[in-house]
Amino acid sequence: METKNIMIVGVGGQGTLLASKLLGRLLLGKGYDVKVSEVHGMSQRGGSVVTYVRWGDRVYSPIIDKGQADCILSFELLEAARYTEYLKQGGRIIVNSQQVNPMPVIAGAAVYPENLEEKLATLGIKVDAIDALALAEEAGSSKAVNLVLMGKLANHFDFTSEEWMEAIEHSVPAKFLELNKKAFELGRSA
Repeated sequence: METKNIMIVGVGGQGTLLASKLLGRLLLGKGYDVKVSEVHGMSQRGGSVVTYVRWGDRVYSPIIDKGQADCILSFELLEAARYTEYLKQGGRIIVNSQQVNPMPVIAGAAVYPENLEEKLATLGIKVDAIDALALAEEAGSSKAVNLVLMGKLANHFDFTSEEWMEAIEHSVPAKFLELNKKAFELGRSA
């Protein structure tokens, strides 16, 4: 099997690292060679967070180069736009339609770009936008955006619901398990 690549991008505190660990656990359980690499940046101050997840028969590097990502899973619109050059021809972006203002916008030094979903689509990119925040809140917590997005991503894999649920059970604290399972299912059916 050729190596497959997913970039998970977002803003610090959105749960991108849990999402990458969950996906990595699932893929390892299926017998793939998996490499996960996390780039934290200024994540604790609301900065950009990028995680690479690569899997296949044999993966030699954890890094995804420009033009190699099969999919970008983005927790925020501007982060999706920031990393489009990493997407391969025919790749897909699954994006939370939520907007999180970066520090330059908060400080008044910049303006959040308008119509980002439409701009991404005009680049010929397959964009699958979802209001993950609303679905996470429906599940019981705004912090479950990551599991909503994982549910949406699950539609692009041939893994069973049971396999996904097992990975969730091994990745999420028991006291938040039911909430996260509900968020996953809401994302999968959205």
